[in-house]
Amino acid sequence: MIRQPGLITTLVDLFEHIWSRARDVAEPVQRLTAREREVLGLIAEGRSNSAVARALSITEAAVGKHVASVFAKLELPATEDDNRRVPAVLAHLRGTAR
Repeated sequence: MIRQPGLITTLVDLFEHIWSRARDVAEPVQRLTAREREVLGLIAEGRSNSAVARALSITEAAVGKHVASVFAKLELPATEDDNRRVPAVLAHLRGTAR
Protein backbone atom coordinates (compact mmCIF):
# COMPACT_ATOMS: atom_id res chain seq x y z
CA MET A 1 0.00 0.00 0.00
CA ILE A 2 1.37 3.38 -1.02
CA ARG A 3 0.47 6.27 1.23
CA GLN A 4 2.66 9.03 -0.17
CA PRO A 5 0.55 11.37 -2.33
CA GLY A 6 3.59 12.58 -4.29
CA LEU A 7 4.56 9.05 -5.28
CA ILE A 8 0.99 8.21 -6.29
CA THR A 9 0.81 11.36 -8.43
CA THR A 10 4.12 10.48 -10.11
CA LEU A 11 2.97 6.94 -10.84
CA VAL A 12 -0.34 8.14 -12.27
CA ASP A 13 1.47 10.70 -14.45
CA LEU A 14 3.87 8.01 -15.68
CA PHE A 15 0.98 5.68 -16.49
CA GLU A 16 -0.87 8.43 -18.37
CA HIS A 17 2.24 9.28 -20.38
CA ILE A 18 2.88 5.65 -21.35
CA TRP A 19 -0.81 5.03 -22.07
CA SER A 20 -0.99 8.04 -24.39
CA ARG A 21 1.80 6.53 -26.53
CA ALA A 22 0.35 3.01 -26.57
CA ARG A 23 -0.89 1.46 -29.78
CA ASP A 24 -3.56 -1.14 -30.22
CA VAL A 25 -1.72 -4.34 -31.13
CA ALA A 26 -4.60 -5.51 -33.31
CA GLU A 27 -4.93 -2.20 -35.16
CA PRO A 28 -2.44 -2.89 -38.00
CA VAL A 29 -3.71 -6.43 -38.29
CA GLN A 30 -7.22 -5.27 -39.05
CA ARG A 31 -5.96 -3.05 -41.85
CA LEU A 32 -4.31 -5.81 -43.93
CA THR A 33 -6.40 -7.11 -46.80
CA ALA A 34 -6.63 -10.80 -47.61
CA ARG A 35 -4.29 -10.27 -50.58
CA GLU A 36 -1.78 -8.41 -48.41
CA ARG A 37 -1.82 -11.32 -45.95
CA GLU A 38 -1.21 -13.72 -48.85
CA VAL A 39 1.72 -11.64 -50.08
CA LEU A 40 3.16 -11.40 -46.57
CA GLY A 41 2.76 -15.14 -46.07
CA LEU A 42 4.72 -15.86 -49.25
CA ILE A 43 7.40 -13.36 -48.23
CA ALA A 44 7.61 -15.18 -44.90
CA GLU A 45 8.36 -18.34 -46.89
CA GLY A 46 11.40 -16.51 -48.29
CA ARG A 47 10.01 -15.80 -51.75
CA SER A 48 11.13 -12.86 -53.85
CA ASN A 49 8.69 -10.38 -55.35
CA SER A 50 8.91 -12.17 -58.71
CA ALA A 51 8.19 -15.55 -57.05
CA VAL A 52 5.23 -14.03 -55.17
CA ALA A 53 3.93 -12.59 -58.45
CA ARG A 54 4.12 -15.99 -60.15
CA ALA A 55 2.46 -17.76 -57.20
CA LEU A 56 -0.45 -15.32 -57.16
CA SER A 57 -0.65 -14.76 -60.94
CA ILE A 58 -0.17 -11.01 -60.58
CA THR A 59 2.49 -8.62 -61.82
CA GLU A 60 5.65 -7.77 -59.93
CA ALA A 61 4.45 -4.17 -59.85
CA ALA A 62 1.28 -5.31 -58.07
CA VAL A 63 3.38 -7.26 -55.56
CA GLY A 64 5.47 -4.14 -54.95
CA LYS A 65 2.34 -2.13 -54.26
CA HIS A 66 1.03 -4.78 -51.86
CA VAL A 67 4.39 -4.94 -50.06
CA ALA A 68 4.50 -1.15 -49.72
CA SER A 69 0.97 -1.20 -48.35
CA VAL A 70 1.88 -3.90 -45.82
CA PHE A 71 4.86 -1.84 -44.65
CA ALA A 72 2.67 1.23 -44.27
CA LYS A 73 -0.11 -0.60 -42.43
CA LEU A 74 2.35 -2.30 -40.08
CA GLU A 75 3.94 1.12 -39.53
CA LEU A 76 7.40 0.07 -40.69
CA PRO A 77 9.16 3.23 -41.88
CA ALA A 78 11.91 3.07 -44.48
CA THR A 79 15.43 3.48 -43.12
CA GLU A 80 18.85 3.13 -44.69
CA ASP A 81 19.92 0.58 -42.08
CA ASP A 82 16.95 -1.79 -41.89
CA ASN A 83 15.20 -4.22 -44.19
CA ARG A 84 11.46 -3.83 -43.58
CA ARG A 85 10.74 -7.34 -44.88
CA VAL A 86 12.26 -8.84 -41.73
CA PRO A 87 10.05 -7.07 -39.16
CA ALA A 88 7.03 -7.62 -41.43
CA VAL A 89 7.76 -11.34 -41.49
CA LEU A 90 8.27 -11.32 -37.72
CA ALA A 91 4.86 -9.69 -37.31
CA HIS A 92 3.40 -12.40 -39.54
CA LEU A 93 5.07 -15.18 -37.55
CA ARG A 94 3.94 -13.69 -34.24
CA GLY A 95 0.42 -13.62 -35.54
CA THR A 96 0.09 -9.86 -35.31
CA ALA A 97 -0.33 -9.52 -39.06
CA ARG A 98 -3.11 -12.00 -39.70
